[in-house]
Formats: sequence, C-alpha cells, structure tokens
Amino acid sequence: MNDTTDATIAQRLAAAEAHAAWQREYAQTIGEDPAVHNRSGIEIRPLYTALDRGGDDEPLGLPGQPPYTRGIYATMHRGRTWTQRQLVGLGTPEEYNERLQLILAQGAGAISLLPCNSVFRGYDMDESHIELLGTCGTVVNTVEHMDAALRGVDLARISCAMNDPTPFTLLAFTLATAHRRGVDWRAVSGTSNQSDYLSHYVANHMFYRLALPGARRLLVDHIEFCGRHVPRWNPMSVVGQHTQQAGATPAEAVAFTLCTALQNARDCIARGLDPDAFLPRFTFFFDVSISLFEEVAKFRAARRLWARLTREQLGAKDPRSWRFKFHAQTSGVDLTRQQPLNNIARVTVQAIAGILGGLQSLHTDAYDEALSCPSEFGARIAVATQNILREEARLTDVIDPLGGSYYVETLTDQMEAEIERVMAIVEDAGGMYAAVNAGLVQRMIGESALQTQARIDRGVQTVVGVNAYQVDEDASARPTNPRPDRASMQAHIDGFVAWKAARSQEAVGRALDELARAANTAGENVFARVVEAAEAGCTHGEICHRLRREMGFGAVQAFI
Repeated sequence: MNDTTDATIAQRLAAAEAHAAWQREYAQTIGEDPAVHNRSGIEIRPLYTALDRGGDDEPLGLPGQPPYTRGIYATMHRGRTWTQRQLVGLGTPEEYNERLQLILAQGAGAISLLPCNSVFRGYDMDESHIELLGTCGTVVNTVEHMDAALRGVDLARISCAMNDPTPFTLLAFTLATAHRRGVDWRAVSGTSNQSDYLSHYVANHMFYRLALPGARRLLVDHIEFCGRHVPRWNPMSVVGQHTQQAGATPAEAVAFTLCTALQNARDCIARGLDPDAFLPRFTFFFDVSISLFEEVAKFRAARRLWARLTREQLGAKDPRSWRFKFHAQTSGVDLTRQQPLNNIARVTVQAIAGILGGLQSLHTDAYDEALSCPSEFGARIAVATQNILREEARLTDVIDPLGGSYYVETLTDQMEAEIERVMAIVEDAGGMYAAVNAGLVQRMIGESALQTQARIDRGVQTVVGVNAYQVDEDASARPTNPRPDRASMQAHIDGFVAWKAARSQEAVGRALDELARAANTAGENVFARVVEAAEAGCTHGEICHRLRREMGFGAVQAFI
C-alpha cells in the first residue's frame, strides 16, 4: 500500500469520524427532531454534504466544528433560529416602552434600545435643542428613565442590547434598574452593542465621546467588570457595520473588524486577562448589503479566519473562544428615498443573505428608514419579514444550504484572501489602534466610498429608482413618521430638571469625584465607578462630562 493510498484512507476515516461526531452533537442538542418535508413531500435532511452526492470526504468541515465555515453550532437554525432583535428608539422612555411591547408581541425575542443622538454625543436633554430630542432614538439620561423604558420587561429572561458607546452608561442604568427590581446581575444577559470605540472614531464621529487612550482603557475596564459581575453579558461587540456603511467594501469591513477584535483582545491579554475567559463573550455586528452571495461568502470566510486567529495569534484553547458570533442589520445604505416601497424587497434580500450566512441575531430595517425614524407600520413589516422568511420560506430547514456550491465556495475562498490582504496592511501599520490613529483606515474607507459612488454615477452599479427605472413621483406623498410630540418632550425635560434639583447633590458630587479619582488612578476599574455613579443618581451627561475632563475629549481628533 503506497503513501497516497494511506493518506486517502486516513482522510476518509477522519471525515467519517467528524461526521459521526457532528451527528452525536446534533442529536444531543436538538432532542426530538420531527421529520421536515417540503411542499412536494420530499423529506429535507438537516445537513447536506459531499456524501449526499456520492463523494467520500468533506473538505469544508461540519457545522459546530473547526474551521466553522458551515456554522458555529451543530444545529444552527434547524435547532434554534436567530434572535429577532429589532432596533427600537424614539421619543420618551414611555413612548419607547409602548413601541417595545408591540414589537415583542409581534415575535421579537430580544430588545435593542437605540438612544437619542443627544445621548450618543454624551449630553443630557437639558443641554440639547428640544426640536432634536427623540427624533432618532429614545432620550434616556437616568436610571429612572431606563426603568420606565424597560417597564414590564423581565431582565432575568429577555436579552437586552444597549447601543451604548463608552463609558457605557446605558448598561450602568440597566444594572441599577436590575438592582432596584431585585434581579441578580448574574442573570442579566445582552450586549453592549456599540462598545467598539475604534469603529466610532473611524466612521461615527458623533458616537465618539472620549479621546482614544481613555476610550481604550474604559473598554478593557468594561470587559473586565462584566466578566466578574455580569457573566452573561457580552461587553465587546466589534462593529463592522459602521465601516461598511461609511463606504468600506464587505471584505474591508470584515478585515477592519477582525483587526479591531485582535487589538482589543491583545489589550485584554496585556491587562492580564485569560483569552478563554473573555473571548467567548466577544460578539460581532455587521451590515448586510444587497450583494447576496458576496455577503454569504463574507460571513463564511470571517468564521474561518476568526477560528484560526483566536488559536494561532491569541492562544485560545476553548472552542467557545473560536466561535464567530454575530448580529446583522440589513443595510440602510442600500435603501432609497425614491420609490421607498422598493425597500421592502431590498430588506428581504439582505435578510436572506444574513440568514444563509449563518447569523445569530437579526434586525431588519423598515422600508421608510431612508425617510425618517421608522413608523410603527414600517416596523411591523420589518418584523413580519423575518417571520415570513423563517415560517413560510422555511430558511431554517437546512444548515448552510449553499454549502458545496461551486460559486459560493470559490467566492468564500476569494473573500478570505481579500480579507487577509487588507488585514496585512493594517497589521503592518502596527495594528488597528495605530492604523486608526494615523488615519490609514479612514483613507482606505474614503477611497472605496468614492469608487462606489463613481460606479453609481456612471450607471455601472444600478440603483433602481435612482439611476435607473425612475418614475415621476410626488415627494410630498412619501411616508413620514411624525416628530415626537413637543408637549410630551417638554414634560420629559421639565420632569428631568425637577428630578435633578430634588436628588442628593452631596451623593452626586461624591460619586463624580470618585469617578474622577478612578480615572486618574492606575489599576482602578473606571467602569465600576460609572455603575456606582449611576446608582448614586448621576446623569448620563454628568458622567460623560466628568470623564471627558479627566480623560480627554475625542471630538476634534475624530476628524483626522
């Protein structure tokens, strides 16, 4: 028997063992697995491999096994579908809660709170113009506001994503709310969904509250605190959405995101944290464009790369650390103000791409988001889109249904190579922190954005209703969402001002002084003091202002 034959036999035995291991894990995880049939009566298996076409090996690997090309769990959506995590934010906390209850009743299984842009910028409502408040998100400045926004929500059962840049006051308010309700912090689950300060610095300047060194320290403090006190919380959401929406190509967005994840992981390791203690709580957040197959390949390649990087560069040994868990949001950049009902079709295609790409949670944009904050009508369609794709289109029947496609597998390999090429540029510049500080990443994104716009302007890249298939339409007839009620918002401001005057000024002063002391003391966990400040009655703006004073303000630097 020659060496070639021996190698072939060994490969077949390894493939058979891997397949048997997958079958055991699938059976243990899914429990009862009733037969699934399509409309023609054909039974649909949970997974298809080369064996189903007469092949004798499985070069792609299997779901739940490295290199995770086909998914990070053995059952994927066949066993547990993605979480419907609709982004909601408008008006006052009470108005948010009313919309939230409707969304939950329509099938959403988790919460994503979007705060007002005044909150993103780090200011309280009484520092902002009333005309701007609540138009793009909910005005949440205190623990009382968070308690009202989450009224009726079981914090021990429902996962909450907080779109919450440094210094993570929304999580602090959530933890204070849980404390008031007698909910153990160890039961609280969710994600700090905007914890990626580097993507904010690059692409979302109004989210950027602190100078880079301060934001860097606070993130590691946040990760360390959550690991100790809120173990079911994901403190690190590495964001590819911002860079892709700013103009990065899908491959560039993944490359920048993986470089950011490596940077943050290395910073945690430098702090002395065990990679297998924090990496299982790293999550990712991506944009899903309408380029369906490109997006599917993007996610499959990203899973493979992260599995390799965590082992080879970060030294992770726990398989949970290798899993590339990601949330996806359909891309608002692809939506148009012209012929806005066409956006329903766009969002559907984007959602299909994300689902077939193996996401863990999904937000579908409303068709009217190119015009205003989503209307209740638009939000209902967005939720129903996911329900239709899951229940009617049956996209959950088969794990990685595109796996084995000549096109998809070739494109996955090509995307992986392009992602690695871009990552090498960033790593050669000293890593993501250094590359962002030098403006390299911003320039790369800007160049890609210009190239995309040039293709649209020349008609090479079609956008229906914009550069092709235009129709005469009355722009005034386009749907709009009413602005927040001025009287309601004024009452919200008045109540806030009165509340601030009535609280213990001494307690607030002590908490802010302690926050400042921690910011200037090596070895102190600043986020722990943020939580204490929230519980003492400090407002979002007060916490941000004090930390800006002590750690530097990033607004000017953000425009390198």
